[in-house]
Amino acid sequence: MKSSITLFVLFSLFTSLYAQAESLVVYSGRKDKFIKPVVAEFTKETGIKVLLHSGSSTSLLNKLRLEGSNSTADLYISNDAGNLEKGKEMKLFLPVSADLVKGIPQKLRASDNSWIGLSARARVLVVNTNDKSVEFVKSVFDLADPRLKGKLGITHSGNESYIAGVTVYMESVGKKKTRAWLAGMKENVDGKVFNKHSKIVKAVAKGKRSVGLVNHYYIYRHLQKHPKAPIKIVLPDQGKKDIGVAWNVAGIAITKHTKNKKAAERFIAFVTSEKGQSLFAKVNREYPAREGIAAAAEVPKAGSYKVAPVAMPVLGQQRNATLDLIESVGMP
Repeated sequence: MKSSITLFVLFSLFTSLYAQAESLVVYSGRKDKFIKPVVAEFTKETGIKVLLHSGSSTSLLNKLRLEGSNSTADLYISNDAGNLEKGKEMKLFLPVSADLVKGIPQKLRASDNSWIGLSARARVLVVNTNDKSVEFVKSVFDLADPRLKGKLGITHSGNESYIAGVTVYMESVGKKKTRAWLAGMKENVDGKVFNKHSKIVKAVAKGKRSVGLVNHYYIYRHLQKHPKAPIKIVLPDQGKKDIGVAWNVAGIAITKHTKNKKAAERFIAFVTSEKGQSLFAKVNREYPAREGIAAAAEVPKAGSYKVAPVAMPVLGQQRNATLDLIESVGMP
């Protein structure tokens, strides 16, 4: 009888450990609708279950840091390279082998492969085509022009894409010009900012604003629902001496205290594979980080326009300097 009980306990323990090894906990800073289709396909192929804990990228990174070795997270996904690089600096991630992510360009991942870019987004201008007075806007720096007072839509300065964009501009043209640009935009919005890019696009489409600074895919999502909306995309800073469009990436990292490293590596292998990257492109209209994978057909083709030559790790390395600059101007 005792031997039977012992065998039952051992069997239960074994199956429990096996189940744990074949499941993953992911702290995700991405909206569920953009990650769940990829997760579902991964589970279908591997049988490994994935539990998503969703929230803001910054909050989840702080949670991971505070939990330390008690964390149950195996993977961390952020919609911003700045948070990923900060996680690397805090030694919260485990580097992966270069062979695992060789399809992802080095400029879109950490120097030690402790985080890997999955998809990229471009900072572009959405313009109301009915307002001819804003046709002069060709650069992000034109957004500081006094002619745009009351016509400009931007997010609040705590938005992660906003912060990343400012870093790119600061690295490209210096702090002095970037500070003047921020001050000009502050005057033009007069304290009235948006909490979502989608609301900026909607405001421009309705004529409540004439031009806005947004991530590219929000324009196409709006046009999918409202194909006759009087808006267009403007890829800024495309002149010979201009800096090009600012990019940012969403990315992934294996947590330092994961108990399921092999399963976590399988997840990374899948999301950076041709199939995984194609799914990302289809679901969210961002640019796949893996070379050779096309973005959605309606999105401007990668390589067809000038991109600012700022490597993604810099967005984290210069994050504090960027925040100090934004604070010095008092951006809303």
